[in-house]
Amino acid sequence: MSKKTKFVLISAVVTTSVLLSGCGLFGGDNAAKEIDPPKDVTYVKDEKSLATEAKVTEANKKQSKAAETSAPTKREIYLIDKNGYVVPQTLEIPKSKGVAKQSLEYLVEGGPVTNLLPNNFRAVLPADTRVLGTKLESDGTMVADFSPEFAEYKKEDELRILQAVTWTLTQFEGVNKVKIRINGYDKDEMPVNHTPISKGLSRADGINFDNTGVVDVTQTKPVTIYYLAQEGKQTYYVPVTKRIASGDKDMYTAIVNELVEGPAPASGLVTDFNPDAKLVAAPKYADGQLTLNFNKNIFGNLKGTEISQYVLDSLVLSLTEQKAVDSVAIKVNGKKTLKDEKGKKLTEPVSRPKNVNTGSF
Repeated sequence: MSKKTKFVLISAVVTTSVLLSGCGLFGGDNAAKEIDPPKDVTYVKDEKSLATEAKVTEANKKQSKAAETSAPTKREIYLIDKNGYVVPQTLEIPKSKGVAKQSLEYLVEGGPVTNLLPNNFRAVLPADTRVLGTKLESDGTMVADFSPEFAEYKKEDELRILQAVTWTLTQFEGVNKVKIRINGYDKDEMPVNHTPISKGLSRADGINFDNTGVVDVTQTKPVTIYYLAQEGKQTYYVPVTKRIASGDKDMYTAIVNELVEGPAPASGLVTDFNPDAKLVAAPKYADGQLTLNFNKNIFGNLKGTEISQYVLDSLVLSLTEQKAVDSVAIKVNGKKTLKDEKGKKLTEPVSRPKNVNTGSF
């Protein structure tokens, strides 16, 4: 019996969106002929009126700027779910120029994230932690400086803190690695469980490690797979870093096989893949696009040629974690016959969604 955990989807809510490209048309008109000035014209009579008008204009500019700054924007904040997993949640937070610093402030327990926390989720940084500053260096390293309260965490939260900080900051373009300071001082290791951090951290270091069945880590390499978890009627995606044999040259096939096999039985995670789904040909890669050719079991229990949105999203999220992959195209027995659950034909490759786990619960 497969160790894959199967479940009945309670909600048909589509938690992610597919990015589509579009184009615009531009046109022009012939220059208009000179016409008589309008009859209804108001003139500024004196300098006092002009000064008043300037003040009103300046006030309007400030008001517009303030409204633009406070307008909400969507951002991925990595929180901790009921199973202890570090999970991206897309939250609407006020716009800010200091996006990196602001995002870290939403990781603090009792901070601005408090009223936005989904059910059974919590922030990971200790209460009263202050973000003293962030700085992006020329090599793509983001330096995050925290107040001394940062060190007041439980031992079991140390890796969760590192993962939440790293994955929250590396969502921003140009940020490849993260280094941590406490009260202005670089740290070679974390203060509680002494995890080494002198070289900085990146997404390549993994998240939510699952080393089930791994005997010798040195003979493996990490891949990040997106499984499913449920909270009430809502389903969300959880990134899990697993180890595959380092001798496996076809990384893409290995990732697909891990998705089909599913998470460990005791993980609290689930999958929507049919256990008989498999690739009928090796994946083909060209110019950022990865093409997968499945047997008909990729349809699962859906009617006709429809593919589960959870299956589609899990494939795209997992495979685009590989640096070279920008989009995923799917065929069944060599034909582009798939449709999504809404009946829309998937004739174009699917790109990674801008935000993950956008539902509220």
